[in-house]
Amino acid sequence: MNVHNDLDETTTVHWHGMHLPARYDGGPHQPITPGQTWSPQWRIDQPAATLWYQPHPHGQTEEHLNKGLAGMFILDDPDSAVADALPHAYGVDDIPLIVQDKRLDDDGDIQSGGLGKDLLVNGTYGPYLQVTTKKVRLRLLNASVTRVFAFGFSDKRAYTMIGSDGGLLPAPVTLDRLLLSPGERAEIVVDMSPGEDVVLRSYPPDLGTNAFADRFNGGSDEFDVLQLRAADDLRPSPQISERLAPGLNIDVEGAKTRTFQLQGRKINGKAMDMARIDETVPAGTTEMWEVTNTDGSYHNFHIHDLQFQTLSVDGHRPPPQMSGWKDTVYLAPGQNVRLAMRFTDYTDPDSPYMYHCHLLQHEDNGMMGQFVVVKPGGAASTPHHNHH
Repeated sequence: MNVHNDLDETTTVHWHGMHLPARYDGGPHQPITPGQTWSPQWRIDQPAATLWYQPHPHGQTEEHLNKGLAGMFILDDPDSAVADALPHAYGVDDIPLIVQDKRLDDDGDIQSGGLGKDLLVNGTYGPYLQVTTKKVRLRLLNASVTRVFAFGFSDKRAYTMIGSDGGLLPAPVTLDRLLLSPGERAEIVVDMSPGEDVVLRSYPPDLGTNAFADRFNGGSDEFDVLQLRAADDLRPSPQISERLAPGLNIDVEGAKTRTFQLQGRKINGKAMDMARIDETVPAGTTEMWEVTNTDGSYHNFHIHDLQFQTLSVDGHRPPPQMSGWKDTVYLAPGQNVRLAMRFTDYTDPDSPYMYHCHLLQHEDNGMMGQFVVVKPGGAASTPHHNHH
């Protein structure tokens, strides 16, 4: 990937959801200065998935993403029989939907900070889609800086969720509402009838907060996301298979457990420090990370380099929409999740990966930590900046 920085300020490009060497991860330690080209390279070896890329400069991620530095990174698996049975003609029945709220001033310029009342989808205001097939696959990405969406249709119809952050679910899930916090993705398939119009909407999300915090954080906001306009004659679509992907079964027997408390703008009581490694993980190990939101406001938790299995939410088995691989998970106030993950390869004691809240004001203000993956028996060194 050749990333050329034509801006007059330093930025980075992080490959969200991608398994790759830490020095190519595009976090705050891989700054690209104005006029420079950064050329990371890696072999993609992970399931087909809806991933994305975004800037990750230390303390400025919100501003850079809000101004438009983001896009989708779709991994396909052309050899999969399951993939053939799903809508997969890009732009016809397989549609990317990068959803962002924006705050615009009177001149139409984008403002940073807080919730926006204007919604852009793929950078477009008030979009519609001409539908020509009976089934349409929508790849939803919440690329907002803070806002949580609850996706559903204007006529309350059910739809089929087939994928989450890290790829296809083990089995399709029927839903009529789906909560996505910033950074999360979902692939859904909706059935259409000839000649009909229906609107994909974001309904007021259940943030798990009190009524005041709810209203303050956009919990009462509703948006039209995309109008689907079906042609009078629709091409048939195949039935969705009952099995989409192998089930997740990470064995955490005897695995090391790490605990993370989200509070204020800190994780485990510490604000982000570029020169401090918070966790050191030996390659080839399985771990369980227990994350608790001890705050009065909502957060989420994103881990670089890998996809995890959600073992439990507040001690209970996670809902079916969380049955697949994920890299970002929502946490309401007081909520606790247990996550299982494998650290397979790509050791580097000098280059850390990040874990952080993906509400970007929180991330920029210190709600982030660093981990390195090292050879068994190895130790972390002080991270260094590789300037390009």
